[in-house]
Amino acid sequence: MIRCVIFDLGRVLVPFDFQIGYRLMSEHCGLTPEEVRRRISSDGLVKGFESGEFDEFEFHRRLEGLLETKVTHERFREIWYSVFLPHTLIPESMVAGIRRNLRTVLLSNTNPIHYSMLYERFPILRHFDAYILSHEVGAMKPLPKIYEAAIRAAGCEPAECFFTDDVPEYVEGAKRAGIDAVQFESCEQIQRELKARGVSWD
Repeated sequence: MIRCVIFDLGRVLVPFDFQIGYRLMSEHCGLTPEEVRRRISSDGLVKGFESGEFDEFEFHRRLEGLLETKVTHERFREIWYSVFLPHTLIPESMVAGIRRNLRTVLLSNTNPIHYSMLYERFPILRHFDAYILSHEVGAMKPLPKIYEAAIRAAGCEPAECFFTDDVPEYVEGAKRAGIDAVQFESCEQIQRELKARGVSWD
């Protein structure tokens, strides 16, 4: 029996497109969007930020150095957040409905800028009992530590947790932790998976 439903955030609840951020940042630094992407991706800076190794101000400072530019912190936050699209992939009513009967947990590789701004702007994120965020846990999926934190937050056995994520590697990490996990493909697919496990949200 499923007692807790665990959702990933990006490309499960909220879609995103990194190209938007690369284009906006390129306008500030004079580099092409592809060069912005290459520099950010090659440095390991984002992984450090999402693992909680430094705060958003240090991240901002280091990124300015990487891209050889200056941008106000307020504008930087908006650019960094801009990758998210303004709709959800799963209806808010569905998550709220699940929470009426079961525990709900959000499990995400994320950072303080993305999470705080998403929480402000997407009411769907208020329908969770616990938030397991990589920058707070100090570990990113698929490391065992972050799944262990999610299981503790679920308050039940790993096999009583259902988890969905769009990244196959992260789904496999959850399965290794004993969690019932499937790769996210669409809302309709996840609804079928949940109904097959006796989970309802009406």
